[in-house]
Amino acid sequence: MARQRRGRPIDGILVLDKPGGMSSNRALQVAKRLYGAAKAGHTGSLDPLATGVLPLCFGEATKFSQFLLDADKAYQSTFVLGTATDSGDAEGEVLHSQDSGHISQQQVAVALEAFRGEIEQVPSMFSAIKHQGQPLYKLARRGVEVERKARRVVIKQLDLLAFRAGARAEVDIYLECSKGTYVRSIAEDLGRALGCGAHVASLRRTRAGPFSLADSVSLGTLEALKANGQEAQMDALLLPADAAVRALPLVSLSESGGFYIRQGQPVQVPNAPRDGMVRVALESGEFLGVGEILDDGRIAPRRLIVTGR
Repeated sequence: MARQRRGRPIDGILVLDKPGGMSSNRALQVAKRLYGAAKAGHTGSLDPLATGVLPLCFGEATKFSQFLLDADKAYQSTFVLGTATDSGDAEGEVLHSQDSGHISQQQVAVALEAFRGEIEQVPSMFSAIKHQGQPLYKLARRGVEVERKARRVVIKQLDLLAFRAGARAEVDIYLECSKGTYVRSIAEDLGRALGCGAHVASLRRTRAGPFSLADSVSLGTLEALKANGQEAQMDALLLPADAAVRALPLVSLSESGGFYIRQGQPVQVPNAPRDGMVRVALESGEFLGVGEILDDGRIAPRRLIVTGR
């Protein structure tokens, strides 16, 4: 007999504005407790130092978290020039420090050119990538360093927002990038290019896939609603599960088509896309899940919403 989950069987996506100084998993557990949710998961870690957009999936919405993990992200960050740390951010131990007063805004702008488009990054030892089942950051904290392979990422936009000259010069940047991009690696590589070292002083994720800061809710707001017994208002902050996949083409099915899809059977749909993943709904608008176009043109179910729990 399957073990009964504790908590409410709520479904939906909460776009959390993660506070600084808290791990993504800790933020998830706090939100899950506030909602009393039976099942929840986050969609890719933000460093404890970082703040901003962290989509959390509850219940059936967890089936679509991979689409948010794979989505592009956007960040605003401040780099400090002249100081390199072992973690690449302000929480690490200082490796070396020097005066960066000779660095100009023009030098920074020229150096940033090398980080636009497709680039290769060597992940930091303080990343969450696993090596033999262990996150790299845990190995790094024990003084262990392992070889990491460079990964190809895409920097779709990289803007120099501000430059503050001085012995500890600061650079503000805006970045749009593919999944798996490490902002701290850009800071470190920029510091090497300028010959002075650099690290991330602050990092704020402004967008993750379709979600932006305008969609986000703070833990403080949730805690205040909970304290006032306003659970209905809390639930109203949850976005529907299909919000995670709205970038996919929509295919509408008749009731009979929906019946067969729910039975796990591929169905033929006139005028459907020729390939790829699609969002599947009934003609009434009810979201069913995600399907994939087969070679023969039929739509096969891949991840479906379970109703009537």
